[in-house]
Amino acid sequence: MLQKYGKNLIFALVNPFTDTILRWYAANGRDLPWRRTQNPYAVWLSEIILQQTRIAQGTAYWQRFMERFPTVESLAQASEDEVLRLWEGLGYYSRARNLHAAAKQIVALGSFPDSLEGIRGLKGVGDYTAAAIGSICFGLPAAVVDGNVYRVLARHFGIATPVGTTQAKKEFTALAQKLLPEDASAFNQGMMDFGALQCTPQNPDCAACPLQSSCNALRTGRVSLLPVKKAPTAVQERHFNYIYVRCNGHTAIRRRGPGDIWQGLYEPLVSDDVSEFYFSQSFTKNQFSETTFHLLKKGVRHQLTHRLLVADFYLWEPVNRPELPEGYFWIKEAELDLYAKPRLFELLLEEVITL
Repeated sequence: MLQKYGKNLIFALVNPFTDTILRWYAANGRDLPWRRTQNPYAVWLSEIILQQTRIAQGTAYWQRFMERFPTVESLAQASEDEVLRLWEGLGYYSRARNLHAAAKQIVALGSFPDSLEGIRGLKGVGDYTAAAIGSICFGLPAAVVDGNVYRVLARHFGIATPVGTTQAKKEFTALAQKLLPEDASAFNQGMMDFGALQCTPQNPDCAACPLQSSCNALRTGRVSLLPVKKAPTAVQERHFNYIYVRCNGHTAIRRRGPGDIWQGLYEPLVSDDVSEFYFSQSFTKNQFSETTFHLLKKGVRHQLTHRLLVADFYLWEPVNRPELPEGYFWIKEAELDLYAKPRLFELLLEEVITL
């Protein structure tokens, strides 16, 4: 014990909670590939990928990125399209664009920043990510507070402040910082793993929990009630139509611009109103027929964080190439994999392939 924790032993003896987390992590911590290194690039990459992504899914993406871009310099030199293609399927594509921009920042700085302020200055890096990288790679005394940490602290200490609020961030961060031992890295990772494996959101195994004797939520019967969550944001529903054009082995796509979902990704012809599209100036009515323009699937639902997308899929197979609306261009169907696409476009392609 003394050899493992060193000076932390003295702290732990007067802080049973911290001691328990350190002991539990030493015995139960997850063996994750980015934990086998203190390379800040590898750790930073894992933290960005795992924002709003499950570890099971994120690990494969982290490995692909590390193979394709083994250094921050190689990532900075890549095109945005290449980064987005490799990111395809993870969602929240602003993370990929921020990752690419931050790589360029790091290269311009000459090395990875080693202070909390410097790390926080990278594009797409907030307090949690900065604390994780800083503590793991540089031994900085900064506590991480993510969903797992909120849950563990709320239950154990009986805190009912709604998470997701400014007050909760201040309160939980201050508490986590007070609990932080000298080995901030082990404690931070232990808290994250404890919340993910032991103090789970649903049906935690309280009978086997090493903190059961001091857990406020267990003692007061509030395990399922804590943490208290802020009222959810209303989900907006959005309807539109995807029209896949197939003409002599080619199809039409465009790149989405800023100010909307999926910035920088590519999509097929899209219209809020098929009848408006049908009679548009770009396409004369005689270019359509029941045999070349038909519905593939109706009411396809795709959930984003605060939006529900409902789309109808159409296939149009004109004999000759029609004039395309502004912004669209022709590519070979065989080259579609070269373009980063949102999941909804992939769902359309699945319908097209099955024909």
